[in-house]
Order: sequence, then C-alpha cells, then structure tokens
Amino acid sequence: MAEKKNRQHMPERPVSERIRDFNEVPLGFTVEQAIEEAKRCIKCKDPKCVAGCPVEVDIPGFLAYVAQGDFESAVKKIKETNSLPAICGRVCPQEEQCELKCILGVKGQPVAVGALERFVADWERENKPPLNLPLSKGEMSRAKSRDRGGVKIAVIGSGPAGLTCAGDLAKLGYQITIFESLHVTGGVLTYGIPEFRLPKKIVNLEVEYVKSLGVEVKTDMLVGNVYTVDELLKEYRAVFIGSGAGLPKFMNIPGENLQGVYSANEYLFRVNMMKAWKFPEYLTPVKIGKRVAVVGGGNVAMDAARVSLRLGAKEVFILYRRTKDEMPARIEEIKRAVEEGVIFHILTLPVKYHTNEQGWVSEAECIQMKLGEPDSSGRRRPVEIPHSEFRIPLDTVIVAIGNSPNPLVPQRTSNLKTEKWGGVIVTPEGLTSIPGVYAGGDIVRGAATVISAMGDGKLAARAIHRSLS
Repeated sequence: MAEKKNRQHMPERPVSERIRDFNEVPLGFTVEQAIEEAKRCIKCKDPKCVAGCPVEVDIPGFLAYVAQGDFESAVKKIKETNSLPAICGRVCPQEEQCELKCILGVKGQPVAVGALERFVADWERENKPPLNLPLSKGEMSRAKSRDRGGVKIAVIGSGPAGLTCAGDLAKLGYQITIFESLHVTGGVLTYGIPEFRLPKKIVNLEVEYVKSLGVEVKTDMLVGNVYTVDELLKEYRAVFIGSGAGLPKFMNIPGENLQGVYSANEYLFRVNMMKAWKFPEYLTPVKIGKRVAVVGGGNVAMDAARVSLRLGAKEVFILYRRTKDEMPARIEEIKRAVEEGVIFHILTLPVKYHTNEQGWVSEAECIQMKLGEPDSSGRRRPVEIPHSEFRIPLDTVIVAIGNSPNPLVPQRTSNLKTEKWGGVIVTPEGLTSIPGVYAGGDIVRGAATVISAMGDGKLAARAIHRSLS
C-alpha cells in the first residue's frame, strides 16, 4: 500500500480581496500539488470511486496519468466519458459522489478527485492543444462499428444534460442538433452560477469542445414556440428534452409581491446575463439595498448571498428553517459564505414581509423553529415555536427555495406525461411516455445538481443508441 500522505489543499484568494470582485475564488493546484495528490491514489483492485461518478469517469486511470505528469493523457482519459471536466471540477459535489466512495476516506481524507479534474482541464486550456482531441480506441471502434447513415437527433437545451447527451451521441457518429432558447449556450451553467464560482469563459470553452465533436447548436430556438416536439420528430429519429427548471418557487406568504423581493432564479439570471462583474455601475435592473435577506440553505442561496455582498450590500442574512447541519449547500460554499461575512439566522422561517410608504419591502416577520422528527428527506422536520415571532429590518429579499421544471415543453407536447409538480415522467433510462422522446436533468428531477443532470444525459444517450441500433 502506498505511503499515507496528507491531502493537498487548493489555495484560495484572501477574503479581503475576493469580496471586492467577481473573480474566481479557488486558485487551483500547482503542478507539484497535482502530482503529489494523484500519487495518494492506492490503485484499488475494485475502485468504488468510479461507481460514485454519474458520468463514469475512469478515475484511477486519469489519476495514474496525473501522477506521471502526463496531463494530456489524463485529459483524454476523462473525456472518454465526460465532455465537461472543467465544469465538473468546479461545481460537482465530489464529496457526495466519487470522493465519498474513496477507500482513503474511510480512515482519513479521500483523494481530491474534483480538484485534480479541474487541474487537468485547466492545463488543457492553458496549453491550448486542439479542441477535438483524438478519440480513444474504444470510442473509435464504437463509432466505426455501424454506419449511422446520417441519423439525426435533436437535443432541447444546452445545459449540462443536453451537452452531455449531445457529446456522447456525437462520438457515436450521430448528427446532433441542439436547440437553445437563449441567445447564449450553457443553460444554468451560464445564467445560474456566479462568475466567481464558474467563470463563463470556462463554460464557453466546454461548449466549443462539444461543438468540435460535430454538434450543431441553434440559439434563439424556443422549443414549444418555434418548433414543437411533435414537429421535431418528423425530421429527427429521437429527441432529448433537457430544458431545465426555470420556474421559480415561492413560499406564498403575504408580501412576496412587494418591490425588492426577487426569486433567486431571476436575481442570478440578471446578474449573470448582464455581466455584473464587468459592468456593476450599469446593472440598474438589479437594485438591491444595504440589508439583504436570502431565504434558503442550498448552493443557490449561498450564491445569491455572496453576489449581494459583491454588489454592495452592507449586511446579508441567510434565513433558514433548519440548522447548518441540514443545509443542502456544499460545505465549502457555506464556509466561504461565512468567511465573507454572510450572517446566518438558522431555525428561522419568514411568515410575512412588511412594506414602507414607497411600497418597498422593509421588514421580514419571522418565527423561530425547532427540529422535530425526521421527514421523508431524512432530515429532522422543522416545527414552529408558538409566540416566537420577531422582525428583521431589511430592504431586499431573495427567495432561494428551489425551482420547478420549465413548463413550456410539457404543456405544448401532446401525450407527454408529467408528475403533478411538473416533472416529466421517465423510465430509468430516460424514455418518456412518447416513443423516441427522452428527457433528463432538472426537467425530470426539479432543481438538482449539474452532475446528476449530466448523468441523466449520459444514460439517455446510451438508451437512444441502443434503440436506434
């Protein structure tokens, strides 16, 4: 067994510096750190880490190349199954996936798989090898095993599910067209995640790699309006729906319609699409005050809170009805929010918003909570404490309690079965109630993680290939 070594820690920009801009916070491994960290892999005979990866990256294989300093081979190995490594290395919750399964984590610290994936993807970008790296022998064999005869497949949405499905099918020789409703690609990767957590140049380069595989991308194509799924099926042999979860959820409490109350979806969309990190002085459609409250405890809530600080808020509060232990946000994102000065009001539930004379939100009326028995999620259920109401003065509220699936495509697709809450019903392989139509990502799950959406795209691509073969 390899000698035990401490896990390498990725350096980060100091709080005093990063809080003033939208530049990326983690700095990435150095070459020396990457090689040392990769050498910690003990080369298990039955590597559980691979089973923990939704996109099936050969983790021991790429780590072995990193340990040898052969970063180009490491990139090729990852891209056999994952077309978006620079994105996954930044926003994938590795601590709940591959790293959770790492044997080293049983009695110590797991190998930093995510940081190493980011490192090799960044190395590729900085050293500028050709975008379309040669396919592996296995990929070439599969691609040549059958003449696809120009078989065309449509993908709705250029988010993580759509890009993964498109990339995998393109490698198998199919002609893929992505239909994107916005004027830019990337879906939630572009409009939903702040620049300091996922730089847009990274997203753009990953999209360009998928396009280099032969994928055509048509922007400003709102499926449901420009085309229906039924119309696409007349030209394409299969359709994959990856249109995401763009419908924000609210609590339906008094005052949510006041000025100064945003959904996190709208708030981050405006910040990202109007490039707040470049033109903060022109960002007039996003007007925030000096005291901002963000309702929720997920990654989106942390994003909204940290963005608010960078846009000039003096105090930012997280209002969450459970405790930090139950927060679904990644531990590292909670840690960074705390470091940057976000104030956490745990066991706190807003029940009403009050207004000033101008119609602008001025206070959040809250009630104190306590934790009861576990609910269906396995977390302890929050219970109201009677007569514990109190108020928090504020001038902006951002509601970050999740999103529902985008309803346009389901509403305008005949015979497409959905759940009561809006999610498209699919088989384990992603097949919908319509033959030849598959779906995955947030349109099926509701708001979920990037990597789970990518996993859905991969499963659907595999199922489409089987059905057409």
